[in-house]
Amino acid sequence: MLLNGCQEGKGTPRLSEVKCPKCGAWVEVFVKMGGAIGETGTLISDEICTCGYVLPAGSYETDYK
Repeated sequence: MLLNGCQEGKGTPRLSEVKCPKCGAWVEVFVKMGGAIGETGTLISDEICTCGYVLPAGSYETDYK
């Protein structure tokens, strides 16, 4: 993931940890904090757990807690 320029407030993604639904391991994800309706709280990029499970971009952080 590449962040261009200075970003502040709601434009800055938040780093969070969620549990993999397949193996239960913790996975670090970046969560969108602003944007259009329905985008807040979504993963900004695909993240892959050590077990190989893919947490897809656009899915909600709350889906994995």
